[in-house]
Amino acid sequence: MTEDRLARIRLMLGEEKLEKLRTSFVVVVGLGAVGSYAVEGLARSGVGRLRLVDFDVVRASNVNRQLYALGSTLGRHKADVARERVLDINPHCRAEKLELFAGEDTFGRILEGRPDLVVDAIDSLGPKAGLISEVLELGLPLVSSMGAALRTDPSAVRTGPFKKVAGCPLAAKVRRLLRKRNAPLDFTCVYSVEPVGELRKRRQVDPETAYFEKGRRRAALGSLPTLTGIFGLTLADAAIKKLT
Repeated sequence: MTEDRLARIRLMLGEEKLEKLRTSFVVVVGLGAVGSYAVEGLARSGVGRLRLVDFDVVRASNVNRQLYALGSTLGRHKADVARERVLDINPHCRAEKLELFAGEDTFGRILEGRPDLVVDAIDSLGPKAGLISEVLELGLPLVSSMGAALRTDPSAVRTGPFKKVAGCPLAAKVRRLLRKRNAPLDFTCVYSVEPVGELRKRRQVDPETAYFEKGRRRAALGSLPTLTGIFGLTLADAAIKKLT
């Protein structure tokens, strides 16, 4: 990224921390509603190398909340669109795409090269717990997003240790799976303290995602573009603080 584009970041962070971002290697897994905004924050902060991971394509039902979902990108792989956008923001970034489903057979490739930080923005329970467990076993720094769906209060979004999260249904399920793996619960996550309550009963099967290449039939949860965007940018903020 050119010097004039980074001038305001330098004013905030100083030259030493800015240089740390320039030499950092970050892997972002999951490029949907939360992950797309996380990548945006990292790219605009001058992170020097980004590995962008997602197996899925852009669908019409993504347009309400995903940064990469546009009329012109429908049907394209999210990882491909994400890489193009990163390079449009920062042509000097080493941006690589992996059109992979995150699973036991692909974690090695996803985490190859020992990144300085991993950002987990996966919304599928099994792959999410699997990735978290693998990252922690390798001793890599991690920031992870818990559930952004069904939330309406931006002031309820928090950043903190996963082991202290309460009131998040996704976090509770992830915690159970991690305990089965004997994985530590000491990592940073972004979550909401807003109760979801009756809204959980309104989930419906999304006809566009009821059956897809990987995973299983799942119910769609409503989400606001404002809240998922805040989650993603908060993830990026936590990542920047860890890197610097």
